[in-house]
Order: sequence, then structure tokens, then C-alpha cells
Amino acid sequence: MPQSSRTQREANLGDGTHMSERELGDLLLRACHDLRSPARAVRTHTERIRKGSPSPELENDFMFVADGVRQIDLLTDRLSSYAIALQTEPSSFGPVRVDVLLRTLLARLDGELRSCGAEVICGELPCVSGNSDRLFQVFEELVRNALRHCGCGSPRIGITAVRHQDEWLFTVRDNGRGIETDYLERVFRPFERLNSAYREGAGMGLTICRIIVERHGGRLWAESTRSGGAVLLLTLPFFSETY
Repeated sequence: MPQSSRTQREANLGDGTHMSERELGDLLLRACHDLRSPARAVRTHTERIRKGSPSPELENDFMFVADGVRQIDLLTDRLSSYAIALQTEPSSFGPVRVDVLLRTLLARLDGELRSCGAEVICGELPCVSGNSDRLFQVFEELVRNALRHCGCGSPRIGITAVRHQDEWLFTVRDNGRGIETDYLERVFRPFERLNSAYREGAGMGLTICRIIVERHGGRLWAESTRSGGAVLLLTLPFFSETY
């Protein structure tokens, strides 16, 4: 199992600047807030010009500007999620029934799952200690990630958990393209995309997931398999009434 990268991240932040993760989160949230206003102004004025002076010759230019603003919105949303993940604190933790969380998640994704013929099989899932909103975000990203990289066939996703002493080891396995050995760690870097043809995301989903899991005292990593498909594993603390 890989060691947590949180210590290294704090050391890097502390070199010269001495900025804590919470301070970094606050800075990112303020920056994202300030970026949204000019992006919204560009979008509004572009639409106003487009409607007031329709020009087929400029349509591609308008579309280019609109796509650029959409990418800015997407990036600021993901950076905000990154900042919120950094601010996950143990004081917000409580019992989280992962089986209930997954049922809620699959109900929300029902339309997407049906449209691609996906099947999600869950084993017996435990109660863990954590922030329910942040853990929902983790499992949603892992399921969406499996759907995104499913290849040509119908997605098959399996989610299981086994207990190891005072923590639970979760495995999320799919039948997609898999992850090459050289990318097993790279997929957790910010803005890294496993599939270069997929440009809809900001390339931060697994980065955010790892931070959330680490803030829960766990680990998140990927493993390669001979049979194909991707395997993502994470550990979360066992819930106890005396936790």
C-alpha cells in the first residue's frame, strides 16, 4: 500500500511560504469566487453581442468564447471542490452507512446507468466513520470514472469491502480499459487525464478523492490486473461508538 502523500504536500507548502492546507483552501475558494464574476461577464456580453448582431461569419468565434468560458466554469468548480476537500475536518465525522450511501448514489445515477447498460454489483458494505457528503463525493467520482472509461462494452462495476483491524478496505473494480502500470500513480495528479480524447473533465476527480480519503485517515490507490479493467482501492476507518 502506498504511503499517504499528505505529509509531503504539507512539507511542500511549508517550504518558504508556510501555508497550511486550510489556508490554501481558503485562498482557492476566494480565487474561484473572484474568477466567476469576470467569466460570467464575458459569457453575458458575448451572448448580448451575438443576439444583437447575428453574423454567420462570427458564429465560430462566439462558440469558441462560449466553450472557453465553460472550461473556466468547470475548472473553478473543481478547484472549489479541491479547496473544500482540503478543509474536511474530523469534527464533521459521524457514522456513515456505505450501503445506504451507495443506494442513494445509484438512484441518482439511474438514468446514466440505464443509458449505457451498466451494472453495479455491491457486496455487503459497512458503516464507517466520516463526513457523509465528502464520502458520497468519493464514491460518485469512482463510479463515474468507471463509466467514463468503460470502452465499447457495457460497464460492469463491482464494489466490495473487507475489514482489516480498525479499518475497512474497499475495492471498486470495473471491466473498462484498465490503467497502465506507468499511470497507476499519475492518475491522482491534478489535471492528469488517462484518456486524452476525453476533454469534458478538469482532470481533478481522483486528486480530490485522494485528498478526501486522506483527510479521513485512509489511503486511495490504483492497481493493475491481468484480466483487464481498473481496480481502485481505498481504506476508511471502522466506526465505533467510542471513536
